[in-house]
Amino acid sequence: MKLKTKGLPLFALLFVLQSFSQQNQPKDSITALEEVILTQDAIPKKATGITSSSKISAQTFERFNPTDIPSAINQISGVYILSGAINTNRITIRGIGARTPYGTNKLRMYFNGIPVTNGTGVSTIEAYDVEDLGAVEVIKGPKATAYGSNLGGAILLDTKASVEDKTQLINSFTVGSYNMLKDNLTFSHSESGLNISLSYNHLETDGFRQNSRFERDGLLLNTQFRTGQKNSMAFLVNYIDYTAQIPSSINQTDFEEDPTRASNNWLESQGFEANDYILTGLSHTYQFSETFENTTSIFYTYLDHYEPRPFNILDEFTNGFGLRSRFTGKWGKADFSFGGELYKDEYHWGTFENLYEENNGNGSLQGEQLSDNIEFRRQLNLFGTVTYPITTQLTAQFGLNVNKTHYDFRDLFNQGDTNASAERDFDAIILPNLGIRYQLKNGELYANVSRGFSNPSLEETLTPDGVINPDIAQETGTNYELGSTWQLWGNKLSANVALYRMNVKNLLVAQRVGEDEFIGRNAGETRHQGFEVDVQYREKLSPSITFSPYLSYTLNDHSFVDFVDGDNDFSGNPLTGVPKNRLSSGIDFRHSSGLQLNLIHQFVDDIPLTDANTLSSDSFNVFHSKMSFATSISTHVNLGLNVGINNIFDTNYAQSVLINAVGFGGSQPRYYYPGNGRNYFGGFRLNYVF
Repeated sequence: MKLKTKGLPLFALLFVLQSFSQQNQPKDSITALEEVILTQDAIPKKATGITSSSKISAQTFERFNPTDIPSAINQISGVYILSGAINTNRITIRGIGARTPYGTNKLRMYFNGIPVTNGTGVSTIEAYDVEDLGAVEVIKGPKATAYGSNLGGAILLDTKASVEDKTQLINSFTVGSYNMLKDNLTFSHSESGLNISLSYNHLETDGFRQNSRFERDGLLLNTQFRTGQKNSMAFLVNYIDYTAQIPSSINQTDFEEDPTRASNNWLESQGFEANDYILTGLSHTYQFSETFENTTSIFYTYLDHYEPRPFNILDEFTNGFGLRSRFTGKWGKADFSFGGELYKDEYHWGTFENLYEENNGNGSLQGEQLSDNIEFRRQLNLFGTVTYPITTQLTAQFGLNVNKTHYDFRDLFNQGDTNASAERDFDAIILPNLGIRYQLKNGELYANVSRGFSNPSLEETLTPDGVINPDIAQETGTNYELGSTWQLWGNKLSANVALYRMNVKNLLVAQRVGEDEFIGRNAGETRHQGFEVDVQYREKLSPSITFSPYLSYTLNDHSFVDFVDGDNDFSGNPLTGVPKNRLSSGIDFRHSSGLQLNLIHQFVDDIPLTDANTLSSDSFNVFHSKMSFATSISTHVNLGLNVGINNIFDTNYAQSVLINAVGFGGSQPRYYYPGNGRNYFGGFRLNYVF
């Protein structure tokens, strides 16, 4: 593949007692500002039984620039995406995943019910176009029995549904700062027994920083059709081809003086990544009776990745395939579900010399091969859940997940004693989940106790000499959670509150042994505890004007319980990479004429950058605004216009950080990924109904 061309703001705190939840509403409601309120009853949650989850819809995404999926998902309390670039995102849930150097792990991700987390637990949110998404549901913590029981939880992505009995052609076009251009063209058709949607998307931008051009093309096909009275099928294809230059992280001096700079060696080597990614899935649903049905999916994924980096060039491809089957039903008063999920992939990767210093300023040049490896990775999840109403108000749920993971590493490059081929077969781990819910007149109370885990990646199981470490163990933790949801004042005010505590044992620590080389080891125990609240209020200012203030607040009181690294004892220190306080707030105004104004704010507290807590990033407030207008031109044609400003006050802030960074060759450590400066965007949406 080749390269293609500290304080919380006072105004926000005033919303706490008179705002409305955007996420965990009792009947799956979502933020909806239209006169006809769309609720999540139209897009049911997938969390089993009484399992609590948070869900946002396409209407939340539409508050933001259509290239900015992190800001939308950051509206959910307890969830924080640190975004170094469009292609560099790290999702943390309740602090889980914050110590991962790059990318997202320790959770599972699903796209239209198909698992898209690879064999070592890595998920990539950037593989999906935000304009194709209809909803994102987040199950926080290991209570997601049917979705892997990972310590971080699960993220369920769903595409937009076709409008019933309509045929439409929709084009959304956006331009903006940094030569940004984005287009999404969608054809959808719905009739009795058939739904089909085909979307093409293109995005290109030069980016805010040096060496940060990004270009992506994508195609999404999503179909559902009935094959009989009791049978239905679904077919999904998602294809993404993107190339992204990599500015990487920068040191504190560059961050303060000129955040547009790229790291010098990444700039000189013109580092980039090029990716071809495809996901295909076929699902079959059979209804045995009115109270018992099964959905079974088979799927295949392919990723071709090429990444010239200053220290070497990585060339890799992955074939992944698997099966997921889930039965759901009712037996007497009890609801139940059970099933299994098998995922296998084959990861082929090699590294080569990068001779950019000998290439006369023309960037990366591939040299001799340095390594050649294959990894065979396999995960099996078995799960079951029973939900039983003890009384008309009190419901109990018990779930059980069993996970079995196997790694097989083949060194095809080294011979004899230097050959590092090895296998690692983890013992099966049993993960129970117990929850209760008490229904009130205007809300509900719930409690949950659940056990979760996370696997080390295969690379984390290697010693500095490249040999499998048989002593490295899976992280495990038990989560305790109390929460409530409320609908008050005629459903104008809604609030969701959660308290949780989870101790994680066998903490996996990534020890840096080179510029991009890490090894893993178990180094102690962390305590994750916190408080989350989501509130929103909806009211009419006049017969034609509706306003809706909202707020999501997260308190992270996370710390090392037992963490000794060599001669250093970090026990008792706040957990590295996690802000103690985080707040997302805003107000939406809507006029019956179709005019809408969104005012958005985010506060992020300072983030400890080292385990010793000797350095932290600065806290920041960032404000955004968007205005849009929608109208009908004719019975067949609808038009929407929008303009927006991101980072209104041009704040210099770190949108992502790299913890425990080390300087090499006498250089300063590179901790910071700067967020974009003030930038603008605008566009239109044209909808033709046949």
